[in-house]
Amino acid sequence: MLRNSSKVASLLRAAQSAAGWRFISGRPGEVCPAVSTVHQKGLGEKMVVPDRLLMGPGPSNAHPSVLAAQALPLLGHMHPPMFKIMDDIQEGLRYLFQTDSKNTLLVSGSGHAGMETVIANLLEPGDKIIVGNNGIWGSRVCDLAGRYQADVVDLQTKGGTGYTLQELTEAVAAHKPAVLFLVQGESSTGVHQNLAGVGAMCRANGVLLAVDTVCSLGGVPFYGDAWGVDAMYSGSQKVLGAPPGAAPIFFGERAMAKLHSRKTKVASYYFDLNLIGDYWGWFGKRFYHHTGTISTWYAMREALALVTDQGLESMWAQHKTCHDQLWKGLTELGLEPYVENPDERLVTVNTIKVPEGVDPVALITHAMTTYNLEIAGGLGPSAGKVWRVGILGVNAKQSNIALVLEAFKSGLKEQGHKLP
Repeated sequence: MLRNSSKVASLLRAAQSAAGWRFISGRPGEVCPAVSTVHQKGLGEKMVVPDRLLMGPGPSNAHPSVLAAQALPLLGHMHPPMFKIMDDIQEGLRYLFQTDSKNTLLVSGSGHAGMETVIANLLEPGDKIIVGNNGIWGSRVCDLAGRYQADVVDLQTKGGTGYTLQELTEAVAAHKPAVLFLVQGESSTGVHQNLAGVGAMCRANGVLLAVDTVCSLGGVPFYGDAWGVDAMYSGSQKVLGAPPGAAPIFFGERAMAKLHSRKTKVASYYFDLNLIGDYWGWFGKRFYHHTGTISTWYAMREALALVTDQGLESMWAQHKTCHDQLWKGLTELGLEPYVENPDERLVTVNTIKVPEGVDPVALITHAMTTYNLEIAGGLGPSAGKVWRVGILGVNAKQSNIALVLEAFKSGLKEQGHKLP
């Protein structure tokens, strides 16, 4: 395609007009007037994308090799070399999830696509689900499960807190659900849900455990098999540092048994794991379901290679070190955590109380205009109450944390806020 070629196009149209013909491929009887050019101008200019340090809750900045992978030549989605890349991705996901399950893949879509895939495949009309709703993602799962005609138990708790094993055990005993849903890392409130003992409790009660790890996977420990998690979904654009558009997912044996024993079809064709799984080779063959997001999968293949090269334990330690550095500095500035219990504070998305008299948006704007740095405000139940700082993937560097602290310090001073 030629850019900035209006002169050439004008000459071609003039020649066509003089010859009395136009290039068209319409069918007989279709009226094909002259093409409108009202909306043609503007895209010939070079796209401008500013280079920013993304220290919000995601997306995060990507490693250069991950970005470069997207520029590789496209393959057909049913070509054997593409299947090899998909197989590599599945193996990398098994390491990331700490599972031996064959049933791993990427759903073509954002983390919300992973969310809907889990709900659509595990629930049938009338099935009961307990949703741990301590932030915006639990709230959205309540909405989503209701759309699939599930019987939703909305288990709410105080803002900035998670659930104890006793609370979850009592809820399961009282409601006898088919599924218990929890968010490991609730990015709207900065809460890290403790999963100790939850999987075993669910198995003892014949309940499936489904977990959202969109903003936590890779930054904090997660053991799919050892912890008895039956289904899990995540996102590509957080700790993994890949572009949005590929949702990692896995189903364990019990979740697969539920899928295969359904009495009704999965209500969504696009998110039906019977069909997507066929495409990814879950059932010993490859069957076309949709055209996968090929270039995004290239990026995820490279992102997973970086994960396996560094190792999970090293990644977890790296994120924890930066988290500790951040809170040491914030405490010295007199700022307080939204999540009061240190054991419930999420390492990857940190929520900071906005002091009385301080404009949170003004500080966010100051960070962007002065330092080209993204710091986010609250979301859902924390809107207007907190700032959110992400420590995600390649951005988990001590130099980046130092810049974030400098932005807070100068931004508070600019508003006349008294520092310790």
